[in-house]
Amino acid sequence: MATSLGLDAISRKLNKLEARLREENESRKKDDTLLLDLNNSGNSSPRQRQKPNKPGSLLIPRGTANGTARPSPSSGSPRRSRRDHLEFPGIQVTPAPKSIDSIEVEKKLQEIMTLTGILTLNQKRYAAEVADLEEHGEIGSGTCGQVWQMSFKKTGDKMAVKQMRRSGNKEENKRILMDLDVILKSHDCPFIVQCFGAFITKMDVWICMELMNTCMEKLMKRLQSPIPEQILGKMGVSVVKALHYLKEKHGVIHRDVKPSNILMDETGIFKLCDFGISGRLVDSKAKTRSAGCAAYMAPERIDPPDPMRPDYDIRADVWSLGISLVELAMGSFPYKNCKTDFEVLTRVLQDDPPLLPPKQGFSLDFCSFVQNCLTKDFKKRPKYRQLLEHGFIKRYETKEVDVAGWFTDVMATTTSPRPDAKTPTN
Repeated sequence: MATSLGLDAISRKLNKLEARLREENESRKKDDTLLLDLNNSGNSSPRQRQKPNKPGSLLIPRGTANGTARPSPSSGSPRRSRRDHLEFPGIQVTPAPKSIDSIEVEKKLQEIMTLTGILTLNQKRYAAEVADLEEHGEIGSGTCGQVWQMSFKKTGDKMAVKQMRRSGNKEENKRILMDLDVILKSHDCPFIVQCFGAFITKMDVWICMELMNTCMEKLMKRLQSPIPEQILGKMGVSVVKALHYLKEKHGVIHRDVKPSNILMDETGIFKLCDFGISGRLVDSKAKTRSAGCAAYMAPERIDPPDPMRPDYDIRADVWSLGISLVELAMGSFPYKNCKTDFEVLTRVLQDDPPLLPPKQGFSLDFCSFVQNCLTKDFKKRPKYRQLLEHGFIKRYETKEVDVAGWFTDVMATTTSPRPDAKTPTN
């Protein structure tokens, strides 16, 4: 009877979590409908948006993930808009007392406004606007926006430009601001994708970033087989150092670590991206409920002691890294047989954590590292300082691995997979 009551309680919590995630998605759909109505009254055509359809992919909009390529919104080129003063419809200044959250948002607005319309390329600053960029095709798309390959006409420098539609949704505007805030401040970290500048128009926010070749999710699908341990070793070093930097330098937790948010280029460099749902840490703990992707969510975030008062820390990202490593090392998602987010969340809580089988050729260090990351009791799960001292990280921090050569071989001997209905778009 006690076991039955316990399962019933977990089931109720999971149902509430799934309902909350569904509400977030429905809220975005309403904003999209509003935007379509506004756009139809003007001269520009609405941008189409894809619906996520993989368990765990319904939660957070992403511009750097996989998606079916679509034509540019207008005659093959991005819409050209003059720069305007930043006016987010969902953020209103009133005489009423402001919450700490609102004050932080307004502070970010003021900081970002001093940087908009400026591109920093090769240590030189250029006053610019969207019309100064030339489009060379779409890289990816998600529920929040699209990513284009573009070049700055004056210098020819190529870049990835994330275009995000502004809306009256406060949460979505906060995500845009958070993404901008973190990436602009992380210019001194070699393990985080670099930002060259941003443009803010009446309709869109454009973030100009360094151009990377692909993300680990696309690479795994292209390869159609597991990624070698030594490649994942180098990737693991970069991701742990990026996450450690965010925590120590800016007091930030990422909250959406997954293969599609780990980028790679032809030189063998790995970088972390997408900070839209990152959160500020208070006394080293997250105090807000931004969801992230259910498929990579840590147990303590799925079933917190008090859902109304989140109290988890950076070890939730450590769990997400562990799940990502298992997926990439095995060539498939560990909870791949689940058809809904509810099934994924239930298995995360009830099943033993997925592990790497040593008999498949993985080193003991790699197996130990993943096991540590996927410790179910987060109080016993290591933090970044401990992970940086782990034998697996220590080994690949100094070991010479020809990641660039491996990447070149993969690109030369494989073809890009055809877009699939089950490809996540966040």
